[in-house]
Amino acid sequence: MEKKDILKTVDHTLLTQTATWEEIRRILDEGIKYNTASACIPAAYVKQAADYVEGKLPICTVIGFPNGYSTTAVKVFETKDALANGAEEIDMVINIGWLKDKKYQELEEEIRQIHEACGGKILKVIIETCLLTEEEKIKMCEIVTKAGAEYIKTSTGFSAAGATFADVELMRNHIGKEIKVKAAGGIASQQDAEEFIRLGADRLGTSRMIKIVEQSDDGSGY
Repeated sequence: MEKKDILKTVDHTLLTQTATWEEIRRILDEGIKYNTASACIPAAYVKQAADYVEGKLPICTVIGFPNGYSTTAVKVFETKDALANGAEEIDMVINIGWLKDKKYQELEEEIRQIHEACGGKILKVIIETCLLTEEEKIKMCEIVTKAGAEYIKTSTGFSAAGATFADVELMRNHIGKEIKVKAAGGIASQQDAEEFIRLGADRLGTSRMIKIVEQSDDGSGY
């Protein structure tokens, strides 16, 4: 698989607590240069980033991040604020405690409300697979499908582990046909990226893929 085809699937990500505008601007420049799917950045920088890229790159941000236990009203407000500031895509974290408590209706309703707030923009639902049983992962595939979000996403990258091949395969086997999969967290090589895509990931959340491209023999990635 050519690197340019991999990069088209990448949400080029910088979500560290210490992220500065200079670092985020570099992410944006790289995203534009390599035609990534989006740049995923902290909400506080969305407006500045959207103004900076002038429509050349979709801006993605995170909601209820990284723990997911904000109230639904807060998550809806965060979503509307991010979109008003120029975000094109929203990655939200579920309330994992609700899942453990089997509050399935509440989970579905929260996703549904946030999806409605997106107003047609892309919503990705982060389920934090490393904290879930296989039964819980399958249940979230069902809930995300019923709630109508565009994507189910493996991980925040801020918990005990990130995406695994087994989790992407499981998601692909249990989500509705119209739902896409985003693998995120710990994708450290071109080989990993290719395998995630082969198993059914439509997006990759990673901060490393462009660095891998720039370290290739000719430096072009193409």
